[in-house]
Amino acid sequence: MTAHRPEYALAGLGLLLGSHILISERIPKGLFHGRLKGEFCAVSERNEQVSRSFFRSRIFRGKKVVVLRGGGMEGRGERDEVSNQMDKLRVGQGLKGNASDGKALSKNALKKKLKMERAAQAKLEKLKSRQSELLRSNLTKEEDLDPNKYRENRISAIERMKRDGEDVYPHKFRTSKRLSEFIAAYSHLANGTRLQDTMESLAGRVTSARSSGKNLFFYDLESNGCKIQVMSDRGGYLNTSQFESDHKKISRGDIIGIHGIPGKSRRGELSLFPSSIRLLAPCLHMLPKGWVGLKDTETRFRQRYIDLIVNPNTRRIFQLRSKIIHYLRGFLIDRGFLEVETPMISPIAGGASARPFVTYHNDMKMDLYLRVAPELYLKQLVIGGLDRVFEIGRNFRNEGLDPTHNPEFTSCEFYQAYADYNDLMETTEVLLSGMVYNITGTYRIPYQTQEGKVVTVDFTPPFRRIPMIPSLESFTGVKFPTDWDSDNARIEMERLCRRFNISCGEPRTAARLLDKLVGHFLESNITSPAFITDHPTILSPLAKHHRFLVNITERFELFIAGKEFANAYTELNDPDQQRSRFLAQQKDAKEGDEEAQPVDESFCVALEFGLPPTAGWGLGVDRLVMLLANEHTIREVLLFPAMRPAAVTVEQSQDADSPCSPS
Repeated sequence: MTAHRPEYALAGLGLLLGSHILISERIPKGLFHGRLKGEFCAVSERNEQVSRSFFRSRIFRGKKVVVLRGGGMEGRGERDEVSNQMDKLRVGQGLKGNASDGKALSKNALKKKLKMERAAQAKLEKLKSRQSELLRSNLTKEEDLDPNKYRENRISAIERMKRDGEDVYPHKFRTSKRLSEFIAAYSHLANGTRLQDTMESLAGRVTSARSSGKNLFFYDLESNGCKIQVMSDRGGYLNTSQFESDHKKISRGDIIGIHGIPGKSRRGELSLFPSSIRLLAPCLHMLPKGWVGLKDTETRFRQRYIDLIVNPNTRRIFQLRSKIIHYLRGFLIDRGFLEVETPMISPIAGGASARPFVTYHNDMKMDLYLRVAPELYLKQLVIGGLDRVFEIGRNFRNEGLDPTHNPEFTSCEFYQAYADYNDLMETTEVLLSGMVYNITGTYRIPYQTQEGKVVTVDFTPPFRRIPMIPSLESFTGVKFPTDWDSDNARIEMERLCRRFNISCGEPRTAARLLDKLVGHFLESNITSPAFITDHPTILSPLAKHHRFLVNITERFELFIAGKEFANAYTELNDPDQQRSRFLAQQKDAKEGDEEAQPVDESFCVALEFGLPPTAGWGLGVDRLVMLLANEHTIREVLLFPAMRPAAVTVEQSQDADSPCSPS
């Protein structure tokens, strides 16, 4: 091998070491090459800095490259120190005149020499690693800044562009295709193809930015869950004088617009080859690294936009949520149901046993309540002749925050005239089994419990029926009372709870105690969908009495994996019975039950006009999304869940802190 400058004698060290090529970082004009144990080694004749991508390129594949000198870059002194130490290594390895006298080494001397070579090799590897870190720090120095400093630098750069008359936030950028359409149109292209006569305009967010010297830049462009590569080289750029300055404006996280030709790289990656690039909206904050993602749950839920940018799984969850709601709506509309909207605030918080939110109307000078359920309004529509109605919307309950409860949540409720709860059980089976199969392609889905156990939830119809009271009697070995409104029933329920160590907070009414028994013995043992049926009247103030059982209602609840998902019953349509049920609820309210339903006389009057035999049904949409997304907390399936106030100091509010920290 011929060396044009003294330091290139070091390239010969590659021959001696067998696995390393040592070259200077700045390459002079001229070309030299040679064969290093079967690997072709060449050096560019351009007088420019050699980038990391150059070292990863084909000509150095199979060899470990060590860069020696700085060539005017930052950190030159450190690199010179590394070079000096490598010179020492070279001497230590016996590469300068070793055994030049031609005499054979003794056995001990040979052992000593081999030991020294191994130590020198280890030190060389350490120095090489340090040198790589130095080079990498120069190429990604912006990413290594403190987040506050990064933001300051970005703001300064944007202000300079504004002073120069650039429109950093343009009003519009006309795109020719969405990224999904671009991928569908050009995925068939052969490797290395460029459609020179086709021009496309795309826009999206830069999620990765890298360069190979001053003449080649790569970006990953993402939009709406799709990603393509942008491969920008000086030769294809329309205004070559602006090539470097245009790319210096772009950082990871920015929104950019690109005009260019479609094609594929030689490695087969679908790409857009730009003729021009424009900054559309800069990202002033440092985004979390793509390969790490955003793990902090406080930040993910408080700043959901960051979560959506860097965590693909979050986007998939909300796409799944959209599919579920779309399927629900389509299923009901196809069966003749009319979608309606009912009030969000009303003078009475009826329709469900829950603690409401209270607000105040200034003009009417009265308290109003955010709805806990749309039930009473929907049944009034059935009275008015709308035989099949449904609503998908928000409800509000002023209750605790836990993994399965949020103060506002989404439900789907429908009411069907001339049907009963048996009809709705069949409808529920068809609806949910069809939905799961449509979305997942199977009736059997895996679900990981909060304890970490993976179970199989089987939606194959029909679902199991579990009559409430007979099943409790089977578990406890006790005959349950039938006079649920009596003190004797409450005393018996309390005795059973103490016997089986089941806790129940105040007020310890018969209804609350019975509900705890059901949760302990029945709900917790359900994995695949099952109906718990035939609830006592004290648990169901709006349900119609059972045709054959005393003080029992025609009601069912659907449970899956130990949690309630749906609730339905044959509707009570006798106005006198409805009034007496409401009054019975007031007894529990006087004992301190804040979830007891109030007397709604206007609804009772509506019943006097005649509600046809009707069945009503309600489903918790959020919990269904949790199940199909295999998530355990409701906050994962709500874009903006309720959060407790974050402690923010005056200094924090004035200072721009990292987006990876809670705000």
